[in-house]
Amino acid sequence: MNIAITIAAFVVALGVLIVFHELGHYLVARLFGVKVLRFSIGFGRALWRFHRGRDRTEWVIAALPLGGYVKMLDEREGPVAPEEAHRAFNRQSVWRRIAIVVAGPVANFLLAIAFYWMLFVGGVQEAKPVVGAPEPGTPAAAAGIVRGETILKINDEPMASWQQVRWRLLQLAVEKQSARLEVIDARQRLTWRTLDLSAFDLEGFDSDPLGRLGLRLDRPDVAPVVGKLVPGGVAEQGGMRAGDRIVSIDGREVRVWEEVVTAVRRRSGVTAQFGIQRGGERLDLSLRPEAFQENGRTIGRIGAAPQIDPEAMKNLLTVVRYGPAAALGMALERTWETSVFSLKMLGKMVVGEVSWKNLSGPVTIADYAGQSAQLGIGAYVAFLALISISLGVLNLLPIPLLDGGHLLYYVVEIFKGSPVSERVMELGQRLGLTLLLFLMAFAIYNDFNRLLTG
Repeated sequence: MNIAITIAAFVVALGVLIVFHELGHYLVARLFGVKVLRFSIGFGRALWRFHRGRDRTEWVIAALPLGGYVKMLDEREGPVAPEEAHRAFNRQSVWRRIAIVVAGPVANFLLAIAFYWMLFVGGVQEAKPVVGAPEPGTPAAAAGIVRGETILKINDEPMASWQQVRWRLLQLAVEKQSARLEVIDARQRLTWRTLDLSAFDLEGFDSDPLGRLGLRLDRPDVAPVVGKLVPGGVAEQGGMRAGDRIVSIDGREVRVWEEVVTAVRRRSGVTAQFGIQRGGERLDLSLRPEAFQENGRTIGRIGAAPQIDPEAMKNLLTVVRYGPAAALGMALERTWETSVFSLKMLGKMVVGEVSWKNLSGPVTIADYAGQSAQLGIGAYVAFLALISISLGVLNLLPIPLLDGGHLLYYVVEIFKGSPVSERVMELGQRLGLTLLLFLMAFAIYNDFNRLLTG
């Protein structure tokens, strides 16, 4: 069932984002009178096609759905009837060609803005920015942060949810800037904490960055009763069942689930004795927590989650909602900030400050699509907005074969006074294809490496 949801969510995401991107090219081309020959979603053999419109444009869904294209009338690609020469793409002014090419990425940014606007107007249920106890030796512990403090502001910017805290700290961490946190504790005492981010290591950025800072979401004290088990996990294979109460680990009494987590994390690859209360029966189970990499260190896990009272969790949630005008401003700001953040991360990859292991391919994207879809429509729409921005930024990179590569040719044409030679364009296409194939291969390698290493 999960695989089916993942595949469906991935296909829908690709379809929506590609259609909007190509529609941007198509609509602006039509606006300038350029004849569109084909509108294709995907590459390779056509699975479904039809012709429509005055120009009998061919609309195609192809076998390989990892992109799309709009084919326009062009004298460089074949003979053009004299009476239609004025409608050829290559006959348009350089400014019109720029507008047609840039319309694709712009459509992705506009789609992201629309998605964010819908989320902000409709309201998003998010966790309150209440922090749990930081681990010793982390920047959060050094800043004096204690469990139960609510983060009100970061560098004088109000924080309404944990998601906003995470996003703001990510931005500051990448720039290695300090964060001044205005916090209030359970007794309503207001104070300030300074979080030093100058030593934040960008290596392994795909792990939980807030966890590496020592910041984690506070959760209520939960009884050590098993609620769910990972199929095939250590706990299930060792005989543990949902409803079991863990009363001790290696003879030490356990009172809350957090103590179970702490004990398991410290016993990576080491067999431990779990005292279990099952109904009126007392059992002893021997479990060996499997090793798992988290934030650059090895921890243990057994594949068990606690039994949660939904009513208790409601107190930790808040609904973030804005009016239509304010939501539009927030949507524009979020789209801009995410675009700039993406470019900064790409730049840091190029200069070696961020590992190329953070590059993700279709497998990871499909996995995130499935996970977000299972979390609900709000999470899935937020995922679509993020991927739409990424697609827009990616296509603006000055790499031949991408929209940004064509824009680079047109900028040269503006300064040169004449189009770039076909020889230069051919060499650029070969270079761009080689680079894109290399990046795709590396991204797919990262995908499978994540799958194999967990």
